[in-house]
Amino acid sequence: MVNHFPFLKYLGNRYVLASVLFILWILFLDNYSYLESRVLDKQIEELEDNISYYQKEITKDSIKIKKLKNADQIEKYAREKYYMKRANEDVYVIEYEDDTNPKDDTSDF
Repeated sequence: MVNHFPFLKYLGNRYVLASVLFILWILFLDNYSYLESRVLDKQIEELEDNISYYQKEITKDSIKIKKLKNADQIEKYAREKYYMKRANEDVYVIEYEDDTNPKDDTSDF
């Protein structure tokens, strides 16, 4: 049988067999296996993407907060978002039929 399959001669060596079993153990069966580390690396990448996204959102929000410290900007924001008005004026909201996109809350004010 060794004549037909020459690689069996090497698998008969106990050091080669122990090395192959060790490599299989490390790759697939261990708690810190290669497959498990790939899954954890993907999760780390997703979390790092979330960190960068939320840091960008924090900077956007901090800019909005700085703008809202001005009384004129607060009035402008209240008029645009909540349709507030002064005592002596009327507010008319015009909506078009073909306007399918509602106004985005992240718009600049």
